[in-house]
Amino acid sequence: MRSEDSSLWDDPQEAQKLMRERQNLDDSINSIMGLSRALDDNIGLIELGEEEGDGDVINEAEAAIRSLSGEVKARQIETLLSGEADSNDTYLEVHAGAGGTESQDWASMLLRMYTRWAERRRFKVEVLEVHDGEEAGIKSATLLIKGHNAYGWLKTESGVHRLVRISPYDSNARRHTSFSSVWVYPVVDDSIDIQVSESDVRIDTYRASGAGGQHVNTTDSAVRITHIPTGIVVACQQERSQHKNRATAWNMLRARLYEEELKKREEAANATAASKTDIGWGHQIRSYVLQPYQLVKDLRTGVENTSPQDVLDGDLDDFMEASLSQRIEGGSGQAIADID
Repeated sequence: MRSEDSSLWDDPQEAQKLMRERQNLDDSINSIMGLSRALDDNIGLIELGEEEGDGDVINEAEAAIRSLSGEVKARQIETLLSGEADSNDTYLEVHAGAGGTESQDWASMLLRMYTRWAERRRFKVEVLEVHDGEEAGIKSATLLIKGHNAYGWLKTESGVHRLVRISPYDSNARRHTSFSSVWVYPVVDDSIDIQVSESDVRIDTYRASGAGGQHVNTTDSAVRITHIPTGIVVACQQERSQHKNRATAWNMLRARLYEEELKKREEAANATAASKTDIGWGHQIRSYVLQPYQLVKDLRTGVENTSPQDVLDGDLDDFMEASLSQRIEGGSGQAIADID
């Protein structure tokens, strides 16, 4: 077995990658075995309840089996996350649309929603950059989400998200519609060679924004890199060290350029399937209605949830599973990546 080879740690990076793969496989196997045991145990309880005429035991076991079906569905979806970058960590950007404070507040709600979703899955979340709004909310933010299949799960979340509510910032209590956009792209590792010419980029440094007081950075440590040929812009202000922020921003740029290449491959390999779905930056993918009624609806799959607060607290799996299944059933299961 490769993981037990004594020479493995001669290359620490390769060894760590292999050990992560082994751990992910172990976790998947243990999860499936656990589901199988739980199913067998509850079937046994139903048989016992029928023999003894105990309806409560039967009902309890049947309820447990129904709850297991959701976990089985999630594991089934994970087995289909076989794209080139699906298993990678991911960057997630949120950008407020036009509309000032309303859209900026909505952007901060989306940032919290995805943070909560990631925490539910025990993924690690790092805030790389936040551009605060003038009065409330954020103008933009970038998260780094670390976990097995983080990109695979989140890749269909890219797009425009619409909020309808009674504005807390409107003294006349009128209903407002706000838009914010989400962009998801995979972290690339050192095995993927992305060449970027320094002559093709513009690097700007600026003072990191913050809540004030002791958190204000008094040096120009934040870094913004603009890739001139494509217009791609990335920024990082996580660290107080400009050198560390610059290194992270370069990694983010490489990841965005890699995603662009993956998108081109998908479009070339699956042009027919891609033409069947209205995807593309600037297209609305989901509506979150808080007033006059309560409903979150995905406009691509038709999946609905009548408890918006649960969704905004990170209950997103049903939406993700449906959009991933739709792509797979529509012939795009072999697609590597896209910009939804």
